[in-house]
Amino acid sequence: MLILINGCAVSPPQHIENICTIFAEKKKWYRAAEQASRRWGSSIPLLMAIIYQESKFISDNRPPRRKILGFIPGSRPSTAYGYAQALDTTWQRYRIDTGQRRAQRDNFAHAVDFVGWYNALSWRVARIHLNDARRLYLAYHEGQEGYRRGTYRKKKWLQNVATKVQKRARTYAAQLRTCERSLKKKKRWWWFFS
Repeated sequence: MLILINGCAVSPPQHIENICTIFAEKKKWYRAAEQASRRWGSSIPLLMAIIYQESKFISDNRPPRRKILGFIPGSRPSTAYGYAQALDTTWQRYRIDTGQRRAQRDNFAHAVDFVGWYNALSWRVARIHLNDARRLYLAYHEGQEGYRRGTYRKKKWLQNVATKVQKRARTYAAQLRTCERSLKKKKRWWWFFS
């Protein structure tokens, strides 16, 4: 007898290019992103643009395994996992710093809060403005100390990715302006059914 178990992974939104359709499909995500934005100071579009870049909203995303002899699966290049692709050590620090010891990287509300926390840390450590998507992404990828040392300067590919994150944040912001009023109206009723 064959039993298929479909883990706890949540399917990603179908149309990830539009923030309004993401929030229309994943109704609780708007509230989670709004709470993270209010708590940590980065805009909702910026938080969502970073998650888009890191995981394309795939809850259990991991870096691909290295190949041994070109075809044998080997180890992964890092411990990055979940929506935010947070490393084990950074996630542990987030859990301790915020008191959310049960936070999970494959939980969207926890992941979006993590991205907000990390951006706030980048502000405190590297003085990057909380809505500077390009520079925040560079610090997100390289770490605040790596950012301060300028490790990204020798990585043209990373600079290009950071520019894409900045453009996506702007696109998401323009889209959100068209639907946020309706999302805020719906939000009032979510608490009753949550």
